[in-house]
Amino acid sequence: MSEISFVKSAYPVRADLEAAERGAWRRLSQSGTWWTAAQRVAIAAEARHATSCPYCRARREALSPRQVAGEHASLGQLPAAAVEAIHAIRTDPGRLTSDWYEGVIGQGSSEEQYVELVGVVVTTVVVDTFHRGLGLAPPVLPRAADDAAPRRRRPGGARKHRHWVQVLAPEDVRPGELDPYAENRGANIHRAMSLVPEEVVGFFDLAHAHYLSSAQMADLGTEPRAIDRAQIELLAARVSALNQCVY
Repeated sequence: MSEISFVKSAYPVRADLEAAERGAWRRLSQSGTWWTAAQRVAIAAEARHATSCPYCRARREALSPRQVAGEHASLGQLPAAAVEAIHAIRTDPGRLTSDWYEGVIGQGSSEEQYVELVGVVVTTVVVDTFHRGLGLAPPVLPRAADDAAPRRRRPGGARKHRHWVQVLAPEDVRPGELDPYAENRGANIHRAMSLVPEEVVGFFDLAHAHYLSSAQMADLGTEPRAIDRAQIELLAARVSALNQCVY
């Protein structure tokens, strides 16, 4: 498996950041809940490939993506519904709609597969963007570490709330099941991928190192980073706006 290393970085990288990214790459290489290890690596590869897709570029430049006919330039390793989801999430996330989501599901993807796919895409984007910010090339994707079948474990308490997909509310976590809120507050941003609890845990392991943990966010009397809280939030708001994040 490829290993993430920052020995060529011109800037020091905290040990917890390096450990978080290595952990993300390790999880990426392993069989998931609804996708195989090989498929998870293929999703990550397709997320990278999406930025060079002419069809995505034309849709992004159009007043509405629905105005543009065509098909994605894909790597050919995943079903069409997965390719559409990956490319749209990666290149034009601010204009995704519930109708678009229903269309993806209507092509044969399950909502559980969709949620895990989102987790893999955003994990890949975080790691790649951090490397580019340091002036480094994105790391080589890991090889699939196993050929095991997906575990296909769905949380028993998941149900439809106000989200496009079913989610697991903190009060609905059942004994013996993975609790995605052990280190999180259960806010909507934590619930978004809770239909696949493993993706919540994995993504926020990565996010806490790059941003702040829930405990650090609540502790306004401590400055846990080299820049202060106001600077952190200014950067976060600007990045969110550039990424079309309306949360």
